[in-house]
Amino acid sequence: MLFRLPIVKFFNRILNRITVTVVLVALQLAWLAWVFFALTTGTARVWVTGVLNGLSLLIVLYLVRKDENSAYKVGWIALIGLLPLLGGALYLAFGNKAPAKGLRTRMRKVEQAHTADLAPRPDQTDTLDRVEKNLSHYVETYGPYPAWKHTAAHYFPCGEAMYPRLLEDLERAEKFIFLEFFIVKSGTMWDGIEAILKQKAAEGVDVRLIYDDFGSLLGLPSDFVIRMERSHIRCIPFNPVMPLVSLVMNHRDHRKIVVIDGNVAYTGGVNLADEYINAEQRFGYWKDAAIRLEGAAVWNFTVIFLNCWNAFRPQETDYAPFAPTHLPESSDGVVQPYTDSPLDEEPLAETVYLNIINQAQRYVYIYTPYLAVGEEMLDALKTAAKRGVDVRLVLPGIPDKKLVFRLSRSYYVPLLRAGVRIYEYTPGFLHAKCYVSDDHLAVVGSINMDYRSLFLHFECGALLYSNSQVIALREDVLATLPQCREMQLSDCRTSLPGTLLDSVLRLLSPLL
Repeated sequence: MLFRLPIVKFFNRILNRITVTVVLVALQLAWLAWVFFALTTGTARVWVTGVLNGLSLLIVLYLVRKDENSAYKVGWIALIGLLPLLGGALYLAFGNKAPAKGLRTRMRKVEQAHTADLAPRPDQTDTLDRVEKNLSHYVETYGPYPAWKHTAAHYFPCGEAMYPRLLEDLERAEKFIFLEFFIVKSGTMWDGIEAILKQKAAEGVDVRLIYDDFGSLLGLPSDFVIRMERSHIRCIPFNPVMPLVSLVMNHRDHRKIVVIDGNVAYTGGVNLADEYINAEQRFGYWKDAAIRLEGAAVWNFTVIFLNCWNAFRPQETDYAPFAPTHLPESSDGVVQPYTDSPLDEEPLAETVYLNIINQAQRYVYIYTPYLAVGEEMLDALKTAAKRGVDVRLVLPGIPDKKLVFRLSRSYYVPLLRAGVRIYEYTPGFLHAKCYVSDDHLAVVGSINMDYRSLFLHFECGALLYSNSQVIALREDVLATLPQCREMQLSDCRTSLPGTLLDSVLRLLSPLL
C-alpha cells in the first residue's frame, strides 16, 4: 500500500487529458507523414506527385481569385511554394477559416432566430457627429448590434481595480448571472468568484458559465463541469479539445463577458485567472483593461451570450425576461457592444479598428499585446501618421510568447519610419486591447491586433461614443507612457539571419 500511492499519483499525472491529447495528435501526424512518404517514394510516385503538384497549382489559382485577406492568401501561397507536393493538400485540410459545419450551423440558426432582438432603436445616435454615426451604422448593419443611450460606463485600468467591483455586482445578483471567458483557472481570482456563484445558485439565481476548453485546458481539473453542475452552476466548455488533427480547433471563444440581471455587464481583456489581477506574476506586472456597463447597452451582451448558450444547450426562445430593468437617469454618450466571429465573411473587428484609424484627426492611441497585422492595417497606421495624426502603439516590454514578440517587433521599422510612435511597457506584460481617438471615440474589448483575433476567434468589444470614459482611457494611456520605453529605429537593428527569420515570420504570420 505504501508503494501504490506514489505509483497511482505518477500515472494520474502522466495519463491526464493533456498528455493523452498530445500523444494521439503526434501519432496522427506521424501516420500522415508516413503515408505521404510511402505514396511519394513507392511505385505510384510519378502519378501521385503529379496529382499533388496539380492540386497545389489549382489551390494557388483559387487563392489569387478568392476574396480573402491578402496576408492570409500570401501566407498560404508562400507555404505552397515551399512545399509544392504537400502545400495544396495542407490547404484543403487546414486552410478553410470557417468553423466546422456543425458548429457553424447551430450558432447561425440561433443568431438568425433572434435578429429581431437586436433591431436598431430610433433616436439612439442623433447626438453623434457624422463620423460616429457612420461607424455606428456599419456595426448596426453588419453586426448587427445596435447602439444605445441610457448607459453608464466605468473604465478599469487594471484587473485588480475591476475585481472587487465585479464581486460586489455578483453578490447583488437576484435573477441571473452569465459568464463567458476564454480562460478560467483555479486560484485566488476564480475561488472568490466561484464562492459567490455557488451561493447565488443555492439561492435560486440562474448561473451559467461558458468557457473555452482550449484556453482553460491547463487551469481546471478534469471534473470541473461535474463539480459545477452539482452546485447548480450550468457549464458549457466551448469547442471541446479533441485528440484529432483538425482546423476546427483553431476557432476559440476568446470573448470576456459578464452579464448580471440584464442590468450590468463587463468586458475587456481580463480573464478569470490570477495573473490578471496580479495575484500571480508570470511576466512582471500584468497590465490589462476592462469596462463596466450599466443600462440599455447591456442588452447586446445578453443576446450575444444567450445566442451562444442556446446553440449548444437549447433552453429559451424568448429573451424578453432577460432585458434590462434599470436604466440610468441620465445618458452618458452612446455605447455599442458588439461581437465578431468566423461564422460570416464580414471582418467586423478589423473594420472597426481601420475606421477609427482612418477617421482620426488629432490622435489615436492603441493598447495591444500582439502586433501581427496585414497590409491594410499596416498601411492605415502609416498613412494616419503621415497625415499628421499622433499615432501611438503601446505593447508589452516582457513577452508571454517570444516568437510572437519577435514577430510584433518586425513591424516596428516601417511604422517608425512613417512617424508612428511605439512604446514597450517595461514593468511587464501589457494585455489590454483598447483604442482611443480624438477624445470622443474608444473601444475596449478582447480583440487583439493579430490574425487569430481578427479572423479566427469569437471576440467582443464595446464602442464608446462621446462617453466620459473615453477621456478616462486617454488619461490611462498618458499615465502609462512614462512607464514605457519609446522605441527608436536604432533599437530595431538585427543581423542578416534575424532579418531572414523576421521575413519568414511576417510571411507566415496568418498561419501561426
